[in-house]
Amino acid sequence: MNRSVLSAVLAAALFGASTPFAKLLVGELSPVLLAGVLYLGSGIGLTLVRLIRDRGWKPSGLVPSEWPWLLGAILFGGVLGPVALLFGLTSASGSAASLLLNLETVLTAVIAWVVFKENADRRIVLGMLAIVAGGVVLSWPTGDGDVTGWIGPLAIAGACLCWAIDNNLTRKVSASDSLFIAASKGMIAGAVNGLLALSLGAMVPNMAIVLATMAVGLLGYGISLVMFVLALRGLGTARTGAYFSTAPFIGAAVALVLLGESTYPAFWVAAVLMGWGVWLHLTEHHEHEHTHDPLEHRHRHAHDEHHQHEHDFDWDGSEPHEHQHSHAAMIHKHPHFPDIHHRHSH
Repeated sequence: MNRSVLSAVLAAALFGASTPFAKLLVGELSPVLLAGVLYLGSGIGLTLVRLIRDRGWKPSGLVPSEWPWLLGAILFGGVLGPVALLFGLTSASGSAASLLLNLETVLTAVIAWVVFKENADRRIVLGMLAIVAGGVVLSWPTGDGDVTGWIGPLAIAGACLCWAIDNNLTRKVSASDSLFIAASKGMIAGAVNGLLALSLGAMVPNMAIVLATMAVGLLGYGISLVMFVLALRGLGTARTGAYFSTAPFIGAAVALVLLGESTYPAFWVAAVLMGWGVWLHLTEHHEHEHTHDPLEHRHRHAHDEHHQHEHDFDWDGSEPHEHQHSHAAMIHKHPHFPDIHHRHSH
């Protein structure tokens, strides 16, 4: 399996599995405080991991032109999205919210294709629709009174739009340090949501509950986001979003084991649809002659056909390695994804 595909699937698995665990904690913390502590667990945990990895604090490696993209992603995905969702949940049921949250994948792909001109052939579109259809089946409301009024659903749709924008903006910085990107999102989003919860009168539970929640956040929000960024780097936004949208199915599967919930027909229909959609993506073959424009950036790489450059420092020959490097213009033909080196028009 392609390493980027594996990253996308792991991101979905970690996030999906975190939902049943978070459900166990809902009664212990208010929803806004729960979101804040989950994000803080992600931010603090990944910051510590980064400090250990780098043996101290090191610069992010982001160039000045990338900061607006990252700050915009944090604003939309870490602050506005969760607030809009929580506001929407005050007047829409959980089942209706689950159904509406499938909009995120569709909006992510539409923005990627229309605004950022990411390639999508018929097979990719069909696969994405199959995965989204599986999510719709899995979360379809089963009773009456699922939606009361239009304000709640509209707010939830707005949250999906925020996260779709976040996904596309994060793609613009996906070549940079994924740990720094994910840690920054967690720290800022956690601080904003935590302060909002406390200002609304939320009570902080005992430390054991806080630490358990932060641990769930580190795995389900932090490491999951690191994997998501790595997948964006290699697959582009629409494909990564499609793989990530299998998270609700994975969460439901974990709930069957963790919470002892019983299976139902919709679960198996969703499994077939999502499995078919993932298979369509895994068997994609996209190849044509394409042009690489001159490019300069920094990321971990080996000296393959796209990385033929000199070094302005003493290099011991070890690979992969990371440094600022330039790509000369090139025209060639080979199978590829819309990764950080293949963002060309068709």
